[in-house]
Order: sequence, then structure tokens, then C-alpha cells
Amino acid sequence: MSGSAERIWALVMRHIQIWRSSVMRLIDSIYWPAVQMVMWGFLTQYLLPQAAFVAQAAGVLLSGLLLWEIVVRGNLSLSIAFLEEMWSRNLGHLFVSPIRSWEMATGIIIAALLRTLLGLVPVSLMAWAFFGYSVYSLGLPLVAFFAILQMFSWSIGLAMSGLVMRVGQSAESFAWAAVFILMPVSGVYYPISVLPQWLQVIAYGLPTAYVFEGMRSIMADQLVHWDSLAIAFVLSVIYLVIGFQIFQWFFRSSRRAGTLLGQGE
Repeated sequence: MSGSAERIWALVMRHIQIWRSSVMRLIDSIYWPAVQMVMWGFLTQYLLPQAAFVAQAAGVLLSGLLLWEIVVRGNLSLSIAFLEEMWSRNLGHLFVSPIRSWEMATGIIIAALLRTLLGLVPVSLMAWAFFGYSVYSLGLPLVAFFAILQMFSWSIGLAMSGLVMRVGQSAESFAWAAVFILMPVSGVYYPISVLPQWLQVIAYGLPTAYVFEGMRSIMADQLVHWDSLAIAFVLSVIYLVIGFQIFQWFFRSSRRAGTLLGQGE
């Protein structure tokens, strides 16, 4: 097991060295969340005097934005960590070494977590500095929200990385777009109850719906529905296991087809 830990740490350090050699890679992690936060923040500042209900809506919008960015950044950070290996034609070299597929998956998950934190922590502080709103006011449930959304984003990232590994870089667009397909049924900016009944069934099969409903419950009624968060956590674990199995399946398929050595720009 110590050998696995060393190989996983080596994979993580490789990505940290890549970030150090190209600051633009880290700036990109902060840039898009910051742009969206500033845009929505100034919009809510403009609407604030227009109606009393907007005073609460401002916090809901900014909280929804920041929590959704956890999903987006988690998925993109993992996908980019994997694609870095393809772009540098390093994927085949890694898998002829003692590194196993689950170690590779664990390494890019850790790298994705670090990149997500490096991107979102400064943006959350910007929201407090610019607009006087702190997402940390959600308290302890914020930790649960973060863990649930990160695991779910990793499941999508692993599945999409596996698809790119098997199909090739023609499938890269799926890595960027997959998470956004789920946004309308995640209830980021509106309650799940506004959706048609059949879409509500789909929404409550996703952990994101429970997180954003829970966020609004805390902000509107100061109530934490731990039972819903427990359901969301279990769903995220299930999706993460499924995502990892998809990654493994595509890896085995790529190895049989002999496509691992032919990946790159």
C-alpha cells in the first residue's frame, strides 16, 4: 500500500509542477468563477433597491453560483488533469509503469481537489469583499455541500475521462459540456418544484438537487435537512463508484484496442 501511496503522490506532484511552470493554468481556475461571481453580484446590487424580496434573493443567487462552481470546477479540474497526460503523450508511458488505473484515478482526483480549492477559495473571499456576502455563513452544512458536490463532479469527470481515453480527443467536448446538461434539473437558481413532474423525478435522482434545496432552506428558514443531505451523500458515493467503474471499463477497453500509446495532440 505504501508503494501505491508513493505513486499517487508522484502523480499529484507532477500536476503541481505543471501548475508551477504555467501560472495561466491556475489563473484559468479563478478567472471564470470570478467573472460569474462579479457579474451576478453587481446584478443583485442593482436589483437590491427594487424590491424587498431581492435582499434574500441576492444571497441565494450568489450561494447558488458558488456552490454550482464547485461542481463545474471539480469536473473540469479532473478532466484537465487527465487531458494533460493525453496532450503531453504521457498516458501510455504512465500505464507501462507500475502505476495502476485506480492509482491514476486517485491521483487526478486529488489534483482536481487542490485545483478546485485554489480556484474557489479566493473567489468566495472576493464575494465577501465586494458584496458583503460570505458563503461561509451557511456554517457546517457547507462542508457537507462541498463534499457531496465534489464527489458528484468527480464521478462525471472520471466517466468523461474514460470516454476520451477510449474514443480519443474527438470526445473532449463531452468533458466540458457534460456537467452543464445537469444544471437545469439541479435547481441551482430556482426550486425543484417549478419543474414539470417528470423532471422532478430526474432531479431527485441527482445529489445536486438536495444540496441546492438544502441551501435555500438554510437561507430562508434557517433549517438544515440532514436527512436530505444524507440521501445526497449516498447518491454521490453511488455515482462516484459508477464513474470509477466506467473509467476502469474504458481503460481495459483501450488497453485491449491498443489505443493508449496513440493519444496526444
